[in-house]
Amino acid sequence: MAKELLKGNIAIAEAAVRAGVNAYFGYPITPQTELLEWMAVRMPELGRAFVQAESELGAINMVYGAACTGARVLSSSSSPGVSLMLEGISYIAGTEVPVVMVDVMRGGPGLGNIAPAQADYNQIVHGGGHGDYHPIVLAPANIQEAIDLTYSAFDLAEKYRSIVIILADGSLGQMMEPAELPPMKPVIMRQPEWATYGAEGRERRFLSSIYLDPPEEEEANFRFERRWQEIKANEVQFKEYFMEDAKYAVVAFGTSGRIALSAVRNARAKGIPVGLFRPVSLAPFPEKELAAMAEKMESLLVVEMNAGQMLDDVMNITARRTPINFYGRMGGVVPMPEEIEAEIEELTKGNISNETHPRDRWLAHMGKMN
Repeated sequence: MAKELLKGNIAIAEAAVRAGVNAYFGYPITPQTELLEWMAVRMPELGRAFVQAESELGAINMVYGAACTGARVLSSSSSPGVSLMLEGISYIAGTEVPVVMVDVMRGGPGLGNIAPAQADYNQIVHGGGHGDYHPIVLAPANIQEAIDLTYSAFDLAEKYRSIVIILADGSLGQMMEPAELPPMKPVIMRQPEWATYGAEGRERRFLSSIYLDPPEEEEANFRFERRWQEIKANEVQFKEYFMEDAKYAVVAFGTSGRIALSAVRNARAKGIPVGLFRPVSLAPFPEKELAAMAEKMESLLVVEMNAGQMLDDVMNITARRTPINFYGRMGGVVPMPEEIEAEIEELTKGNISNETHPRDRWLAHMGKMN
């Protein structure tokens, strides 16, 4: 199939349509509203369900109900809207029904602004809602990757009866680039053995996230954890660039990873042996692969569009054995390649020590810049 010039939000929406989504429920919020608008047209013309709910709270509970019937269900929102959905997301996790969610991140906290950010990392990667559960979190860095990850997300959700979250940001949602859309899958109203749907001649089914007996709740939690261990063993995704002879490495995800790749190429042109390690699955995180890579490096640079939320995970995974520097921009400010390139050059000076926390060094550095 030929490539088309596609906007990120629309590409994600159309990928979900072609993956066979039965129903979409959502509420408009910038910078993801085009996704909802596309579904408002495409779903009815294909005879599928589209509902613009009265709020994010209404939308996520509609998602919950439809998922319990075995339907392929999608919702999308942006940072403060996702915050409102977290209670429902926790209910969905506790009920063990598959759902795909898209979070197109914006600046915050609070209402913040509509500019790109990556400050939802902790909210999404580390569970978000209450209780012990783990969503699968996938972070695309370009529109083709966003299409491919969305297209496969429904199969992944159904395989593990899990929530799968596509974690993008305003840059990816709003940009346009050539990409190839996948073929249209047939829409099938799935009737898995666990789902609630009308049928004669079988025992009535109930789906719920409530376990009033503590040992029963504990057993459910153990079931969630065993499933998560299976996901960790089978579903890790990451990409490496220029790592064959690298002495230094940048670790970045999503849009930060995309921008960092330009900086790495520029630094390579100057003879600096630096590579890029880009996690694609933020949960499960490529822990073993990152740890093995870090052991070979003289130092690392973590780049994010937040105050170092993934940085904490990188430091824990590497056990601080490798010196780490951090560079972040916040509140919707997007780092430029030359900023990251300057930070790469700092790695080569050999004066980084983990005796001082990378965040403290970054704050002092940014204070001098501002």
